[in-house]
Amino acid sequence: MEKTVNNIKAEEVKPPVISVGVIGWMKSNLFNGYFNSILTIVTLYFLWKIVPSFIQWAFIDSLWISTGAECHQAGGACWSIIPANIRFIIFGFFPYELQWRPLVAMILLAGLLYYSQNRNHWKKPLAYAWIIGLFIMGLLMKGGLFGLTTVASDQWGGLPLTLLFSVFGLTAAYPLGVLFALGRQSKMPAIKTICIVYIELIRGVPLITLLFMSSVVFPLFLPEGITINMIIRAQVAIILFTAAYIAEVVRGGLQGMSKGQYEAAESIGLNYYQTMRLVILPQALKIVIPPTVSQLISAFKDTSLVVIIGLYDLLKTTQSRLSDPEWMGFSSEAYIFIGLIYFMCCLFMSNYSRKLERELST
Repeated sequence: MEKTVNNIKAEEVKPPVISVGVIGWMKSNLFNGYFNSILTIVTLYFLWKIVPSFIQWAFIDSLWISTGAECHQAGGACWSIIPANIRFIIFGFFPYELQWRPLVAMILLAGLLYYSQNRNHWKKPLAYAWIIGLFIMGLLMKGGLFGLTTVASDQWGGLPLTLLFSVFGLTAAYPLGVLFALGRQSKMPAIKTICIVYIELIRGVPLITLLFMSSVVFPLFLPEGITINMIIRAQVAIILFTAAYIAEVVRGGLQGMSKGQYEAAESIGLNYYQTMRLVILPQALKIVIPPTVSQLISAFKDTSLVVIIGLYDLLKTTQSRLSDPEWMGFSSEAYIFIGLIYFMCCLFMSNYSRKLERELST
């Protein structure tokens, strides 16, 4: 008995294992095994080699307000390329004195997107607000009414053009993709065959191919004297391409629905349209929110490919400014700035999708 008590006392006086605080967290998360310890040490080594030199280049030796000649003589980053060319990068060849119009259009679009993210606002007034907002945005960009100077679409560029392709392209592609997914699941052979051929054909070619066809091939089939704006043709190509991928994502959600859902809807007398609208689609679309948003983010970044057909989107205006001899050699700074814009837009979509998942999880 005495030995047992002594053993218990010996165990009680053992030094406690540190499991709280910074040291405890590092031991349990970074050094909890040979492999993790080696990986942590290697990572810290690379950070020690890269981070100080990056900070030195990006912040300590950098220039923020200077000319291109001064940047060429400096050893750090030349962030001066951004403020010196910000208006051309953002607005492209849009007339300088009228650039307040695309700025107001972008602010209006951002306001509508922010207001629309609240599901409590998804009512008829929001639809009217979007219709009125789209008309105002189009009027600001194009002009021609109410004393606004007309601006040709070939002068549109920069961030407004990127937002035009992404927002309107993704908005139109989503319902179209849902329709193609329903068509592929249809029991009518003609509709099913058409949807399968379309989806597989579009998914079998890269977006660049569709953009080239819309830019070069499609005008050859138009009657003489009839032309369609290049921006509209590129927008249609992006919509058709994105819709095919959305269709496959939605089809996965439809296939994930149990047969009992269809039978339950049929038992209470719902027709096909009511079954899909009230029972199947609300559940299927909720299931596929993560892959849908991933596809939309990918499509948003793919809009930068319009640079291939000569449209001056955000990437093209940046490349155009980098061809200026004064600012040659500072592409890293410019592309970091453009990357941050794309990152913020993608982060907004990702955060909204997570919020929507939480709200619909009930």
